[in-house]
Amino acid sequence: MSVSVDDGKMISAIELLEELIADLEGKLNLAPGEDPIIDVKETEGKPTPRENSRKQKSENKQNHKSAKDDNSNKKAPAATIADPNLPDICKLEFKVGLITKVWIHPDAEKLYCEEIDCGEAGGPRQIASGLRKHYEEGEMLGKRVLVVANLKAKNLVGFKSHGMVLCAAQINEDGTETVEFIEPPDGAPLGEVVTFEDLPSPSPMSASQVEKYKIFAACMDGMTTNDDCVGTWNGHAFMTSAGPCRSRTVKGGAMR
Repeated sequence: MSVSVDDGKMISAIELLEELIADLEGKLNLAPGEDPIIDVKETEGKPTPRENSRKQKSENKQNHKSAKDDNSNKKAPAATIADPNLPDICKLEFKVGLITKVWIHPDAEKLYCEEIDCGEAGGPRQIASGLRKHYEEGEMLGKRVLVVANLKAKNLVGFKSHGMVLCAAQINEDGTETVEFIEPPDGAPLGEVVTFEDLPSPSPMSASQVEKYKIFAACMDGMTTNDDCVGTWNGHAFMTSAGPCRSRTVKGGAMR
């Protein structure tokens, strides 16, 4: 096979190929017939871009699998359950509170609605109390009280009540009933959790557990005021850092 060039001379394909090779050698600064030198040390063991891509995909897949395995092995934290040997009263949470606002429930003739500051970050609690027969609205405002804080919220005639205010009640000789707040002493800070004389420190259950195991109901029979009007459970006084909690005048009254 031969091809024609501009000057009319005929050259063979082999000659043309040799010219192309010579031209390429010149561009690579190679002597005629010299093989190009590849530094094996520099390239040995180095992955190609394609190999790098495959390796990265494999590593990502493995990391994803490991993370998934780790997550599947993690168990959700179990709900805290109070020591079964703890007295039931220590599973409840009684907090020192202050009534900062009070108004008459618009749809219930026996109920007051209150805002009570219990020193909590979420702000005052709203609680409804059936005390209109026993306190004037003005008497309620500014009262220091004990709030049963780990009870489930209840809807009381359209008003959601977040806890309960603790009172003592007694039936008088004339058949009337006296109901009074169990009041913490002035020096007890808002939000302080009540302890019980000669009993372990409280370990309050969640509101759901209190309801499930009927803890408050189990404590009611033992909750009374003593002859000094001090609130007690089976004789153990309700205590704060500033002293015991008490009613004004009710002795031997049931606490509710």
